[in-house]
Amino acid sequence: MANQQIAIIGLGQFGTSVAYTLYQMGHDVLALEMDEARVQAAMGHVTYPVQGDATQEAVLRELGIPNFDMAVVAIGSNVEASIMTTVLLKSMGIPLIVAKAKTQLHGQTLERVGADVVVHPEQETGERVARGLFHPEVQEYMEIAPNFGISKVKASALTTNRTLKEAGLTGARDKYGLAVLAIRRGKDVILLPSEDERIQEEDILVLASKEEMLDKLHAEGVS
Repeated sequence: MANQQIAIIGLGQFGTSVAYTLYQMGHDVLALEMDEARVQAAMGHVTYPVQGDATQEAVLRELGIPNFDMAVVAIGSNVEASIMTTVLLKSMGIPLIVAKAKTQLHGQTLERVGADVVVHPEQETGERVARGLFHPEVQEYMEIAPNFGISKVKASALTTNRTLKEAGLTGARDKYGLAVLAIRRGKDVILLPSEDERIQEEDILVLASKEEMLDKLHAEGVS
């Protein structure tokens, strides 16, 4: 998967974990946080640790965030700031917005204002630890929050020669509730493919999804 520019908004426990992991994977990670101590602690663990207010459009634009591939809104207890930041990022055309929610209502609101993927790390249980991933088509899986991660999945016979739209994989708000981040085709990588991209034999799909969505894909023969 090609390097991506990713903005992490908020460096609480969740945001820090996501930011450090993505940086270790080789991505360009900008971490934006109000608290100076957290920004200082992130130095050397992300590409650009920056102190600033993500609810200010001018701050986001000055940092070049409208040109980023992805943003993770990991703001903790300030629900208003979380929602406002998500709205701003959506208005800037960020291709994929992942947002952390404290409650179900918060999560529903985030979805309505433009978050493509909403995660509830504080509400997830440890049940998934006992399940594991048993699908042979999943070549790699990186958990970036409880029950949510990025996986590399081999295209199935049912999806070969079909477009992403025809396969029901039309981007960040498809019927499976996942995002197609990229398609690896031999040595080439198609980043954020369009819905008209036709899946070819031996393609590897890079997906961001909740873990149970992989079960659904497998059950329907999509992967």
